[in-house]
Amino acid sequence: MKKMLGKKTETKQEKSAFIKPDQPQYVDQWQRAGLTLVENDFGVLFKRVVTYPLTYRHGHYELQQLFDAIRLWEQSGREHPYAVTADETLIFFDTETTGLKGVGTHIFLLGFLETDGEEFTLTQYVLADPSNEAALLFESRLWQKKATIVTYNGKSFDWPQLETRWTLNQTYIPKLRPQKQIDLLHSTKRLWKNDLEKMKLTAIEQEKLGFHRQGDIPGFLAPIIYLDAVKSGQADALIKVLHHNEWDLLSLITLYIHSTQLLFQKEVNDSAVTYTNIGKWYNDLKQKNTGIDVLTAVTERFDPTDTGLAHYYLAMEQKRASQYEQAVKSLIKALPAVDIPHQIKAYEQLAIITEHHLRDYEEAKVYTQTGMQLIGRHEKWSALQKEKYHSAWEKRLHRITNKLNK
Repeated sequence: MKKMLGKKTETKQEKSAFIKPDQPQYVDQWQRAGLTLVENDFGVLFKRVVTYPLTYRHGHYELQQLFDAIRLWEQSGREHPYAVTADETLIFFDTETTGLKGVGTHIFLLGFLETDGEEFTLTQYVLADPSNEAALLFESRLWQKKATIVTYNGKSFDWPQLETRWTLNQTYIPKLRPQKQIDLLHSTKRLWKNDLEKMKLTAIEQEKLGFHRQGDIPGFLAPIIYLDAVKSGQADALIKVLHHNEWDLLSLITLYIHSTQLLFQKEVNDSAVTYTNIGKWYNDLKQKNTGIDVLTAVTERFDPTDTGLAHYYLAMEQKRASQYEQAVKSLIKALPAVDIPHQIKAYEQLAIITEHHLRDYEEAKVYTQTGMQLIGRHEKWSALQKEKYHSAWEKRLHRITNKLNK
């Protein structure tokens, strides 16, 4: 039967011919505003290039300190989301878009900041108008480059948006090349959880990086300004959007430098909360020795009122290492300086260790009863949650009481 079917003949679908769009009427106005016209096989776009010497200072840091940060990672050999080597090409990347989501959202600005070791170069590609989108994407050369892309919320926003726009133009332009990515927003949340209220890049600049913007536009105005520039042909306000993007990119470099120095505890002073977060982060990455060293340093350097969580996380590592007596001491030190949810967790761990590992049932009973009292005082838990936890602790208390009565 298969022989009778014969061979299937596939008809190749020919790509439709690309029709190059006309140049916008406002080319001259945008050039006078400071942009350079670029033309390729897919249309036109505008470009702005700025170079900085290695000694250029942005806030607390000179850009050349990026090389010191890279050396720290390379020499340490640590596995970490920030870790890079000198062989990698680092590109600090940020976009500006006409909206937050949807197929109708265009990227109108692609910003790149990179170095050749002699200077730093900012390159910004600006969408001439939506009909010239293929020209913008092609000119970015992201289909050719192999790099480590450093962003702020890029994994969740910038890169997915880029992939969407690329897919819509895939008939004509080369395939987008996947890249290694470092998202500094995710790492920033790990570093400054419970320390900073806002995680916007501008807030990080002011609180940690020593940079205060002068004459910046609010980010939410960027798409309005771009669309007005396309409609009116006037690009003076659009240049302010490019400056906003430029500061974002410069701050990505200094944030990477600052965060690296924090993670290696080099030349940076921060709070007990931050260093506790760092210690826990190393523990979560299975780098136990580094995590324990950082947490121990917190307990030794800072006031006991600020070291509760450091003692708690240190106790968890001591328990995993079967250092049960040390873990009990650390948990007891943690109790006065942590909130009720962590106090409940600490009493639970104390009950577990004293019951199952130290066989001190009297102590285990006391810790269990104290924990049960705290559950009743926890204001943020609903009655149903309290009942669920209380039931589990009742079983523990019953088991320990039976052991005491034998």
